[in-house]
Amino acid sequence: MGSAPTSAPQIQHHVAGDHHDEHHDEGNFLTKYVFSTDHKMIAKQFLISGIAWAFIGATLSTLFRIQLGWPDAQLTWLEPLLGRWVEGGKLNPEFYLALVTMHGTIMVFFVLTAGLSGTFSNFLIPLQIGARDMASGFMNMLSFWFFFLAGVVMFVSLFLETGPAAAGWTIYPPLSALPQAIPGSGAGQTLWLVSMALFIVSQLLGGVNYITTVINLRTAGMSMAKLPLTIWSFFLTAILGLLSFPVLFSAALLLIFDRSFGTSFFLSDIYIGGEALNHVGGSPILFQHLFWFLGHPEVYIVIMPAMGIVSEVMATNARKPIFGYRAMIGSLIGISLLSFVVWAHHMFVTGMNPFLGSVFMFLTLIIAVPSAVKTFNWLATLWRGNIRFTTAMLFAIGFVSLFVSGGLTGIILGNAALDIQMHNTYFVVAHFHLVMGSSAFFGMFAGVYHWFPKMFGRMMDEKLGYVHFWLTILAAYLVFLPMHYVGIAGFPRRYYAYTAYETFNQFADLNTFISIAAIFAFFAQFVFLFNFVYSIFRGRRATENPWNSNTLEWTTPVVPGHGNWPGAIPAVYRWPYDYSKPGAEQDFIPQHIPYSQTVSSNLPYEREME
Repeated sequence: MGSAPTSAPQIQHHVAGDHHDEHHDEGNFLTKYVFSTDHKMIAKQFLISGIAWAFIGATLSTLFRIQLGWPDAQLTWLEPLLGRWVEGGKLNPEFYLALVTMHGTIMVFFVLTAGLSGTFSNFLIPLQIGARDMASGFMNMLSFWFFFLAGVVMFVSLFLETGPAAAGWTIYPPLSALPQAIPGSGAGQTLWLVSMALFIVSQLLGGVNYITTVINLRTAGMSMAKLPLTIWSFFLTAILGLLSFPVLFSAALLLIFDRSFGTSFFLSDIYIGGEALNHVGGSPILFQHLFWFLGHPEVYIVIMPAMGIVSEVMATNARKPIFGYRAMIGSLIGISLLSFVVWAHHMFVTGMNPFLGSVFMFLTLIIAVPSAVKTFNWLATLWRGNIRFTTAMLFAIGFVSLFVSGGLTGIILGNAALDIQMHNTYFVVAHFHLVMGSSAFFGMFAGVYHWFPKMFGRMMDEKLGYVHFWLTILAAYLVFLPMHYVGIAGFPRRYYAYTAYETFNQFADLNTFISIAAIFAFFAQFVFLFNFVYSIFRGRRATENPWNSNTLEWTTPVVPGHGNWPGAIPAVYRWPYDYSKPGAEQDFIPQHIPYSQTVSSNLPYEREME
């Protein structure tokens, strides 16, 4: 059940961290809150920025759901907000495409990548492995500020006269490669590319830091076999990002060449207004290969941190050891490896060789195996556990529910013959919003509710948390389950209006229902926002270890200072999931407790470890 027998650590603190034991000068406001090199403050910066971007992205989705739910309605009441993008009481069709593009970009990159991984990797890696800080505090600060600059550039593009990028969040050529194609292909697309370049630099700086910290700065006794599953997930996520984001950077760079310098990497035989353009020899399919080589690992860059968070929250609140610790690590490694060889299942309709399509179909179905291992292990952890239904635990269980619901439809879309029929329908939208979007958000919420006391020294209100959970999971299923139905019927995604198609008019009432549920989901998040902000200032004060957890972050002061531990860093003797161990005086034994202090609960091999 525990980790393999290893010799006990012989020292009580992290020697490499000794020089940090002295008092850290907090400095002035700028160095403490703005240009901080403290990993905990940088985590809060990522979190608050991510929350802000989440509400911006959700607002954009609400606007286009209004259009889809009531395509014939007069929207003059939106003119004070959208100005000239509402013409004659109707939403401008090109602006609709821009709304869809910016919503996808913001949610995938700025919220679920930077907001989730940036927050919890920064906050938990040093605290859970027993380090004073990240390997490089300065690089860590730069990673946030490159992200912040990327956000500023993306936000500015929303206010351009010609509108923001409108080629979809996947920015396929030729719309993204020809500045004259549509208004959104001009300055808005240029700013999109600049923003993404800055964003990728941010992710690479952060990823190098996370990997280096985990490898080099673990405290005495903290072997890789004793790392919490959170750290394993953040570590492997950083490796995924480090290997895949440069490919998107290269694709964006070549796209800039096509747009600005007359090259033809992604363009060939293009006509606009009957006039042939001077582009020959390029291939838009090449761009798809480059994009999805990042795009599919990106799915796991988003979901794996949430998996680690859920594993930690679930074990803590089930008061049981996580089931199959090594299998969980093996499944994370398996997901990481397989995620690099399945990208072309997004491209079954591009005319690829059917044999090649069958190879990618086989690999896609294989990747379901490690995901299923994790799911069964979570369910086994819950089985007969002494479950505490905290808000974090509810969101962790909700994550598993959404992950299973969305993952099952992934098996359908992984089949090339079925995917060709479902491609670019609402079935695909429903699938990835459940398995990646909603479930990742649930993992993020679980993490915020669970580690809020360590972040801010106060507790979030549990009753408001319950309201937030039930409203959100109800809304998620009410939005995305009906989308599967209309998707099977062939309802296409990214259509501005379906009223011209008699076939799709029969789904008008269902589309209205989906839009009402989406608006409901949006307003439900204000319960969380109020709880979050109010609790920072007025929440009940937290104790040092409010959840009776085993991991090292709960051995620090209630609100750790810069350097985390005021004295020596605790050494580690055991794995992080010694919950409800037979013979133990309490139902948890923290990692830093030596086996000599738990004689009554030691297993035979543990008696020989000291």
